[in-house]
Amino acid sequence: MKTTTAIKKIYLLSFLFFSLISGSDAAEKNNSAKTGEPATKTKRDPVEKAAVQKWNVDAAQAQIKFSVKGPFGTVDGSLGDLKSTILFDKDNLAASSISASTESKSISTGIKLRNNDLQKEKYLSSDKYPLLSFQSDKIQKSGTGYIAIGNLTIKGVSKKVEIPFSFTEKGNTGVFKGSFSIQRQDYGIGKEGGSIGNTVSIDLEVPVTK
Repeated sequence: MKTTTAIKKIYLLSFLFFSLISGSDAAEKNNSAKTGEPATKTKRDPVEKAAVQKWNVDAAQAQIKFSVKGPFGTVDGSLGDLKSTILFDKDNLAASSISASTESKSISTGIKLRNNDLQKEKYLSSDKYPLLSFQSDKIQKSGTGYIAIGNLTIKGVSKKVEIPFSFTEKGNTGVFKGSFSIQRQDYGIGKEGGSIGNTVSIDLEVPVTK
């Protein structure tokens, strides 16, 4: 009798086990029918982004020029000591990026007295804010060139800017060229109005190598 009872228990457990499996399979098939997807799916590995070319900046040859209306005509100047990290691939703009900075004390207008004045608190406040910097959020195609969209930070103030630029590549070298303008009062540079124009035009030419 004990043996018979044990066998019955085994049969009962087996029945419950296979019932659970059958129910699970049916539920999975039913869900598959609703979604139109296979009952069993293998997780796909995330698609790896293609490597983007890093370009090394020739800081000695790089040019950052600006011009602004002054009390006696247009004032032309430049900034130096460019430091930049450029990842750029015209076929992979989504993964491309540009970050750059220059020292405000490197400003030069051809007149030493004016250079010193521009570094004071009312203008660039170079002691407190030694760097002018740009960090792109995205780079997109535009006509025959490109646009770098990101934040330009001057005197502790960050503003969104769009920098149209071109890129010419030849072998292991290339040149980035761009032009854009800012409103100096947006960054707290100088007083409002007066004999100094509000619009500052900026031209960039950055030679690079692989």
